[in-house]
Amino acid sequence: MDTNSATPSVLMATTNEALLDDLLRLAAAASITPLVEPDLLGLRRSWHTCPLVVVGRDLAEPLARIQPAQRPGVVVVGSALDGDDLYRCAFDVGADAVCRLPDDETLLAGKLADALDGSTRTAVTLAFVGGCGGAGSTTLAAAVAVFGNRRGFRTMLIDGDPLGGGIELALGIEHDAGDRWPKLLNASGRISASALRSALPSIDGLAVLSWDQSDVTVLPPDTMSSVIGAAQRSNDLVVLDLPRHADPTVEEGFIRSTATLLVVPCDVRSVAAAKRLSGPLRSVAGDLQVVLRESRPGLSAADVASHLALPIATKVGTERTLPRAMDQGHFVPHPRSPLTRAATTLLDLFDLIDSAAPSALAHSVIA
Repeated sequence: MDTNSATPSVLMATTNEALLDDLLRLAAAASITPLVEPDLLGLRRSWHTCPLVVVGRDLAEPLARIQPAQRPGVVVVGSALDGDDLYRCAFDVGADAVCRLPDDETLLAGKLADALDGSTRTAVTLAFVGGCGGAGSTTLAAAVAVFGNRRGFRTMLIDGDPLGGGIELALGIEHDAGDRWPKLLNASGRISASALRSALPSIDGLAVLSWDQSDVTVLPPDTMSSVIGAAQRSNDLVVLDLPRHADPTVEEGFIRSTATLLVVPCDVRSVAAAKRLSGPLRSVAGDLQVVLRESRPGLSAADVASHLALPIATKVGTERTLPRAMDQGHFVPHPRSPLTRAATTLLDLFDLIDSAAPSALAHSVIA
């Protein structure tokens, strides 16, 4: 159903039953229950009711003759057999777009998804990846998502690593109802943002997309792209936990992110491994920065920054008790822990400021 409000988001008007069947099929795929008007009188009566109006060619011509009030969000729909006069009808009614079915089904499906999603959001999207195995990128990604959610930002945490064990295990929600990646395996094109969010398990309002314990370990790039796009339209903050191996699916995550945070322990071997990874990352990540995981003895921040030739976003210290707690499904970082400080610093860095209690670390960057 149309989940955004009690008022339908889409008006569909046509006397053509075959065309209406096609329109209702597309609406159902977008989880929309439209308002349907079967004649010109009903169309005129409901002209200003819905954000999107889809008018069949059969009603577009008589509608144009009465010169309706101009409004945005009108699409005229015809068939591949309609000639150029379809565009004349669309111009006369002030339509924003013309769709010929079945060729333009994808275009119309996108219009329907936009109507369901309402006002478009542009989520800050942060991708986390370990510079080496065991760097702690998953823990930091989870912390950023948890604290972003606590600050009141609509947040989604996406586990993009099918071989990582499932981030939901660390959060203790592996038995909660909701969709996991395998359920979305065939998703492509425009996904309804609100439908995606409502289908996922959540913890205190934080929506989580993770892996189940099935044998599915491969996603098509189109699926990753569509899911991230839907997440960005329905959230203020999207956090991606991505694997180190590069393939077209994982690259979609880096390409679509506001910034990529490379988590690197401050020892020689880890920095050397991160150096090898940073080259491929530069080609797909628009804003690549480093989070230093402190170790003793270890390299200095200046040494790591110089060797990787990348800016340092922040540093994070060792969290001794959290790993055991995460194994038991209890992800509750202490308010004054190194992990909490790092997560809040990153949120501040990307302007995700807690308006109720702004952090004293706002916009701090390690030189």
